[in-house]
Amino acid sequence: MMTHRTPLLSLLVLGLVSALPACKRSESPASSDSSPKDEASSSPKPGGGKAVTVKGSDTMVILVQRWAEEYMKQNPGSPVQVTGGGSGTGIAALVNGTTDIATASRAIKDVEAQQVHARFKTEPKEIPVAKDGVTFYVNEASPLTSLTVEQLRGIYLGDTTNWKDVGGPDAPIVVYSRENSSGTYVFVKEHLLQNADYTEKALTLPGTAAVVNAVSQEKNGIGYGGAAYAKGIKELKIKVGADEVAPSQENILSGKYPLSRPLFFYVRGEPSEAVQKFIDFALSAEGQKLVSQVGYFPVK
Repeated sequence: MMTHRTPLLSLLVLGLVSALPACKRSESPASSDSSPKDEASSSPKPGGGKAVTVKGSDTMVILVQRWAEEYMKQNPGSPVQVTGGGSGTGIAALVNGTTDIATASRAIKDVEAQQVHARFKTEPKEIPVAKDGVTFYVNEASPLTSLTVEQLRGIYLGDTTNWKDVGGPDAPIVVYSRENSSGTYVFVKEHLLQNADYTEKALTLPGTAAVVNAVSQEKNGIGYGGAAYAKGIKELKIKVGADEVAPSQENILSGKYPLSRPLFFYVRGEPSEAVQKFIDFALSAEGQKLVSQVGYFPVK
C-alpha cells in the first residue's frame, strides 16, 4: 500500500462522453443517467501534452470520469484519458505498459504483481482511492427487502432457484452476473461464493449498468454491482442476525456491511509527476467530495 504525493500536469479526457448514472445518495447531486462505456469521459481539448492514461474497472469509470472532468477544468491543456473494460483489463494494461494507472475494484493478484515486476523490475503500488459496498439489486416490484449472505450464496451457486425458497413469490429466479474480467465478479466469487463457481444459469452482462437495466425490466431478476448504480431497481439489504444492513456510508466505512470493499488505483513503481498530481487530486478533500457525489464513499 502506498501514499503518493507529487505535482502533475493536468488532464484532458479523450473519446466518447459516457454519461454518469444519477446518484442515489442524499449528498450526491445527480449526473446523467446513461451507462458508462469503455471510453474516455470527455472530448479532446486542443494544445494538450501527452495523456495520462487510466484504464480498468467499469465500477470506477463513472468516478474517474468525474475526477478527470473536474481536474481538467483546473488544469486545462494536459490530457488524461479514461477508459473502462474491467479490473482485469486495467491490470493487464498495467502489466503490458499501456496504461499509467490501472483502476480495480478488487486487489491485484500475486501473479499479476509478479508480472509487473518481471517486466519493469519494480513493484506495483496500490492506492485505495474510495470505498464501495457490492450491492444486490432486485426489481422494484419484488416484495423482498433483504437476504442473508447464505441466501445470496445459494442463489448464485444455483442451489436456490425459486424466490419462494427465500421468502419471495413462487417464481423462478433469473440470475444476472458480470463477465470474468470484472473485479466485482472476482470479489463476489471470492467473498460470497468462497471461490466456488457461479451457477451455469447466470446470464453474463458486460457492465453494471447493463445488469441494472436487465433487473429493472425482469421482475424475477437479481443482479449485483457498485453502490453508485442503484437506480430504477431496489437495493437489497443484507440480513445479519436480526439486523437488515444497508450499503450506506456509515455501514461501509465501519465495515458493518458484509460486502464492503476498497476501490484502487495501481501504478508501476514511483509515478511520474503528472500521474502523481492526478492521484493527489483524487485523494484531496475536493476529490473525495466527488466520491460522495458519484455515490461511492470517501477513504477518509
